[in-house]
Amino acid sequence: LPAHIEQLENLVFLNAMGNHFERWDEALFSLKNLEVLNLKGNEFSYIPKEIEQLKSLIKLDVADNKIAKISEEIGALKKLQYLYLSGNSLVSLPTTISQCEQLKVLQLDTNQLSYLPPSVAALPPLKTLQLGYNQFYELDTQWTNIQTLEELNMEHNRLQEIPKSIGSLKKLKTLILNDNNLKELPASFSNLENLELAILSGNRLTELPAAISALRKLRTLILTNNNFSKTEQERIRKALPACAVYF
Repeated sequence: LPAHIEQLENLVFLNAMGNHFERWDEALFSLKNLEVLNLKGNEFSYIPKEIEQLKSLIKLDVADNKIAKISEEIGALKKLQYLYLSGNSLVSLPTTISQCEQLKVLQLDTNQLSYLPPSVAALPPLKTLQLGYNQFYELDTQWTNIQTLEELNMEHNRLQEIPKSIGSLKKLKTLILNDNNLKELPASFSNLENLELAILSGNRLTELPAAISALRKLRTLILTNNNFSKTEQERIRKALPACAVYF
């Protein structure tokens, strides 16, 4: 980072993306008023405990690094709303992530995750959860307690089933589950009354729930590369006359 950057005590936005930083500069943590920190596309391998000093952070982007560990002190970021961790080497998250009580967007796609701490479900304002390109075998029922969730992306994982409790995500607008191992969807899928976009391509589905017509706000449904019969395709199209359906 530039020399004497610590003197910029009123700095609120710092973009240092696309460099070759491997080590965290101590001067960075003296920027107490920093609200947006973009370190995307560097070579950091961890998020240090000193991150707790940046208590004004609203947005932290450390996507496309080499991060394998996140300090538990990240929970001190009480104002954090957007956390981008895509394209790293994470196999776990600290349980203290739930202490980021204003977090709205959590992007974790393209890591090595197969499990999230139950505390993630304790993020009341969370609207977007992106978990694509990981190693999840199941969608944890605790995640369906996140009543504020509007977007859930779990594409390119190893999911074999979806829990019945998914129907409780009443605010969900976007559901992306393509390229998994799903053979069926629970009947409660039809309870997603605000669903607008569903991408379910690249699975092993042969039918959709009988009450699929209840999804009155659904506008785009992508079902390519599954195993639907012509009869089932026709039934789905008739049940969703206002929806663009792709087989």
